[in-house]
Amino acid sequence: MKAFLQRKGINPSLHTYVVRSLSFMALGLFSSLIIGLIIETTGQQLSLPSVEEVGVLAMSMTGPAIGVAIAYGLKAPPLVLFAAAIAGAAGEDLGGPAGSYITALIATECGKMVSKETRIDIIVTPLTTITVGSVIAAFIGPNVESGMRSFGQLVMWATDQQPIIMGVLVATLMGLALTAPISSAAIAIMLELEGVAAGVATVGCTAQMVGFAISSFRENGVSGLLSLGIGTSMLQIANVVKNPLILIPPTVAGAVVAPFATTVFVMENNPAGAGMGSSGFVGQIMTFQTMGFHIDVALAVLFFHFLIPAIVSLPLAIWMRKKQWIRDGDMRIQQ
Repeated sequence: MKAFLQRKGINPSLHTYVVRSLSFMALGLFSSLIIGLIIETTGQQLSLPSVEEVGVLAMSMTGPAIGVAIAYGLKAPPLVLFAAAIAGAAGEDLGGPAGSYITALIATECGKMVSKETRIDIIVTPLTTITVGSVIAAFIGPNVESGMRSFGQLVMWATDQQPIIMGVLVATLMGLALTAPISSAAIAIMLELEGVAAGVATVGCTAQMVGFAISSFRENGVSGLLSLGIGTSMLQIANVVKNPLILIPPTVAGAVVAPFATTVFVMENNPAGAGMGSSGFVGQIMTFQTMGFHIDVALAVLFFHFLIPAIVSLPLAIWMRKKQWIRDGDMRIQQ
């Protein structure tokens, strides 16, 4: 069996089914739901119905996009890759993004098992992939969506009840998820985070990106500032493995800002923006869509998302360098 799975390119592991698959799911989400929401919002703000319709169309293709993205990430052969679009759609219809993720994952691996094993591969492989996806979607999709939604609601309720403690916890965990080789965006969307919990998640994620960008400026310069600040702090993951202490400045920055973002000026967001941080400024765009574009909201975004995380993380990083806990080159990224 081990030899068979190896021949089929199937590698059952936590890295494959969580880290890698979630990362590719995030690409599918960004290529459909998140970018569609941005296009729809642009169309609404500019009173362009045709543009708004394009955004709605993109959002409606979330399931197929997730299916193809996961199949691509699992290096599926062509017939499995294309059929995974239907499996992802079935999962999304019955179980939301989380259902699409699980359905596409299982369907893809089953499709890979039968791929090129018969003389009628063009029938057997897509039929297997679609059938498995449909069955999985029907049986576990609704339960998966219900479970993820319930957990998300618990997080949001707890954040409303204990805004300081939960704010720090949510900001910290989501920020670390954004830097880690998993997808904070996928997590936020599967949990359907919204309101204050989504707002503080955005704060934590943005603090990671801004904190790393500012703290490593001496090593990475302007290009690193842009790559980390509006790209992704995941670029630092190799350096984190070498010296985990470099996580301290941006993580502390997010934890410091979080209580202010849940009590002083209550920041809110939606699922599409909660786990994106400042990547492509999606977190900020979704904040404005949720809270409205007003001067007080713009100032809150400026301070809580960018200025305060920078002010907190930079001196802390400098102090840690003086203590030799962070050395020159520890945060240099490969570009």
